[in-house]
Amino acid sequence: MTDLTSADVFTDNAVAQKPFDYFEALRAKGPIVPLGFRNVVAVTGYDEGVAIYKDDIHFSAINTVTGPYLPLEYDSSRDIDEQIEETRAGNPYLGTIMTEDEAKHAKSKSILNGMITPARLKANEAFMYRLADRIIDEFIDKGTFNVLTDFGSPFAQLTVADLLGVPEEDHEAIRGLVAPPNQLPGNLGGHFDMSTNPLARMGMQFYGYIADRRANPRNDVLTLMAQQTFEDGTLPEIVDIVGLATFLFGAGQDTTVQLFAAMLRRLSDEEGLADRLRAEPNKIGDFVDENLRLEGTSKSTFRYVRKPVNIAGFDFEPGQHVMIHTLAMNRDPRRFENPAAFDIDRKNGRTHVAFGRGLHACAGAPLARAEGRVAIERLLARMENIRISDERHGPKGARRFEHLPNYSLYGVTEQWMDFDPA
Repeated sequence: MTDLTSADVFTDNAVAQKPFDYFEALRAKGPIVPLGFRNVVAVTGYDEGVAIYKDDIHFSAINTVTGPYLPLEYDSSRDIDEQIEETRAGNPYLGTIMTEDEAKHAKSKSILNGMITPARLKANEAFMYRLADRIIDEFIDKGTFNVLTDFGSPFAQLTVADLLGVPEEDHEAIRGLVAPPNQLPGNLGGHFDMSTNPLARMGMQFYGYIADRRANPRNDVLTLMAQQTFEDGTLPEIVDIVGLATFLFGAGQDTTVQLFAAMLRRLSDEEGLADRLRAEPNKIGDFVDENLRLEGTSKSTFRYVRKPVNIAGFDFEPGQHVMIHTLAMNRDPRRFENPAAFDIDRKNGRTHVAFGRGLHACAGAPLARAEGRVAIERLLARMENIRISDERHGPKGARRFEHLPNYSLYGVTEQWMDFDPA
């Protein structure tokens, strides 16, 4: 345990392979713990983390994606907000909605919320059911599949493509827009190889869509996006709409795919769970949320201290990086009884912070929940005896998985499931 807490979480793969051991070792030192390097303060406490999430005055979101690998050396003699703004051109991730602060973020989110309306989500859900069956048809006769590449990735990609109104004839091309692991935010070492980022190609495609719909409106979702205005009625620049569309397309990819993997691991090794969910489909939503609490993909996120503040007796100082360990917060025993146990009947299970809190709470949360529910419904309907492949991952009780070498995201590099067609 001592070795884990002194390890460099940003470069040491041993920590990435044993994240929950690391979190509990940190928690033993308190809910807020300075790491002693890279000017990082780690937070594992639920109440403490929520307080930081909701405080946009003392904390900036500029480092949400990059963590301490920020092209900024804080100069106490200068205005910190000016320094933060100067860094935004230093990394492609620093210009996204995730890293925006206060008024700018609220303005962008008003557009994003206009893209994810209840009516659009309802129509999108109907598409999800058809899509899930179509993808399952591709491997149903094999009796085995890789959750990440054979089901999760195409399901997540095409679901968001449909939500955004991408014409169905373009869906096959969309399936090729997958970023390799070394392009994911939080990759160990802090290196971001953007040279072959598929989102750049997606951005070019969306620019064409939006520009065309502004010039030639149609009765489709892309036209609604193209005509979406700010709350004051002004029309955003096309590049702003494109940026938000590609953000929405990319942000939910790996997180949703890894949610599918976590749910199927649980279905495989939790005795009688699949039968219960088939008998009580109304519990599938609770099943999705309990997996988000226990093994949600967002392992850690960040805030940058912009003004001095005391939280729970700890004095935060400008220039510090705050590493909010989301998964640790979701296992805080002060908040969740028997926190490491899986329990779909948990009374406060939906109070987890897998989607964050406050101004930056994930706008795609309803979409992710719907994707998880539909995926499990159709997999349970089409398959019996869904189980982790013993041949590839070892027997129950001694499973072998390689976890992502990442300090922000939690998940596995591959996961094979065997099943009997229903």
